[in-house]
Amino acid sequence: MEDLAQTFEYLKQFLTEERLSKIEHFSKESSDFVLPVMDDVYQFRNAAAIIRSVEACAFHKVVAMEEENIFDPNLTVTKGAETWVEVEKMPKNIASLQNIKDRGYKILAVSLEKNAVMLPDYQIKEPIALVFGTEMAGVSEEVIDFADETLAIPMYGFTRSFNVSVAAGICMYELKQKLINSNLDYKLSDEKLLKMKIRWAVNSMQSGQQIFEKYLRDHHLKI
Repeated sequence: MEDLAQTFEYLKQFLTEERLSKIEHFSKESSDFVLPVMDDVYQFRNAAAIIRSVEACAFHKVVAMEEENIFDPNLTVTKGAETWVEVEKMPKNIASLQNIKDRGYKILAVSLEKNAVMLPDYQIKEPIALVFGTEMAGVSEEVIDFADETLAIPMYGFTRSFNVSVAAGICMYELKQKLINSNLDYKLSDEKLLKMKIRWAVNSMQSGQQIFEKYLRDHHLKI
């Protein structure tokens, strides 16, 4: 923790007062209690819209499971949200979902299958990873079978599903409201918060990665 605090203190000198103030302000609400997992999403505009919605709700990490498609957000759509959201890429397989589960997440597939719980009725009690399927096929049977539960958004018209980026936005916002109105300790731990602030600082700086890596080398640190 001390190394993290000292590293962030060092990086602060390269930030404008305005940028530092924003980092301090918006980091307070950040959470990894809900982890969106994208299952081989292929349209770059959808990828970008998902990143934007996730960041707007202060969930600052996305897992992109890739097989045939590269998760590559369109920067004209993200409106800068990619600066703040960490994208962890993993292969599209059950081993990746098991890895996420081993981190303490309950796996929820966003699908009407398997007696899905409707989003307004869902009671969030523990960290959850929400798996969103591909634009055409949705969540695969393999993922649905592996998931602990399925979650669905109520539909009221002839259309039976939302676009994946719209579905992600609805889920992120609704679950954020549930967390805010709960007694759960859903915000980042002090250690995770410092690591995120360091990443944000590095992403905010010209040549930030080089400056950061040189500092680590000079001080014999691994963060």
